[in-house]
Amino acid sequence: MIIAVDAAGGDYAPHEIVKGALKAAQEYEVEIALVGRRNVLHVLAGRHLRKSGITIVNASQTIGSHESPVKAIRSKPHSSIVVGVNLVKEGKASSFVSAGNTGAVLGAALFGLGKVPGVERPAIACIMDITPSTPVLLIDAGANTDCRPSHLVQFAEMGAVYSQHVLGIASPRVGLLSVGEEEGKGNQLVQETSPLLKNNKNLNFIGNIEGYDILKTTVDVVVTDGFTGNIVLKTIEGMSDTFLTSARQLGHLASNVYHFRGRDLLRDVGLGSWVNRIDYREHGGACLLGVSGNIIIAHGRSQAKTIKNAIGIAKHMAEQNIAQAIKEEIHE
Repeated sequence: MIIAVDAAGGDYAPHEIVKGALKAAQEYEVEIALVGRRNVLHVLAGRHLRKSGITIVNASQTIGSHESPVKAIRSKPHSSIVVGVNLVKEGKASSFVSAGNTGAVLGAALFGLGKVPGVERPAIACIMDITPSTPVLLIDAGANTDCRPSHLVQFAEMGAVYSQHVLGIASPRVGLLSVGEEEGKGNQLVQETSPLLKNNKNLNFIGNIEGYDILKTTVDVVVTDGFTGNIVLKTIEGMSDTFLTSARQLGHLASNVYHFRGRDLLRDVGLGSWVNRIDYREHGGACLLGVSGNIIIAHGRSQAKTIKNAIGIAKHMAEQNIAQAIKEEIHE
């Protein structure tokens, strides 16, 4: 199995990307194709190329985080994102991981790989491991800002397939994000989608849920449009950053006064595992479901640990053949 990794995408590229790829190659025993400027990557990873299963695929162009995705894809065919997606298209890589421009990754995947037959809109599925028992899958986390009821039904189906095959949940509970549990609550999109989900015999739909249910164990799959989902995701990330900053400050203070190390203090008061769960760096990234290939979108601030974990998700997606499983579900 070969996992292609965008070595030019993200705030900490290429150094942290290469470090994460090297760790992943050792831990997951997969081959890694680093996609980026060959001369730069040879300097960073040259001595590891033979013994660690690392290869380099040259990509002379880079798509910046603020560039227009469609224009960039068309004007930069030799960018790391386009080249990486094409490796999956050509069967030279099982998956592609990128912390680069999300819109460009989405566009390149749509243009290069196409949609799974029957899928109207691909969606971004993000794992939020904030509960002590099971993680929650949020879909859509930002790919589609304007949706129709049929789109949300397919998001639910794709999210359920992912939860079954990757998270190991036999019958994932699906909830539709709304402003109230009652069927008559919510905007027009929610009101029209709810009965469709209720009548879908392939889904374990438990009904409408509210925002606070995301932080509980109420559901396994949270379904919403990409506009709302992205706001939810960024709000939780902001809360996590604020809490982690406060925890580090507390740990630093305790280190000076009580000779504690910060993480030791968090562990002693029972917060250590929770801090790890809400830290996005502990998790690899979001999966683009509905395209004919395995695409992982990592956080733009991803460092080595995040990239390593993203490669782990990419490996798992390829092993479970998620694209084929979604195809079969949508066809049924």
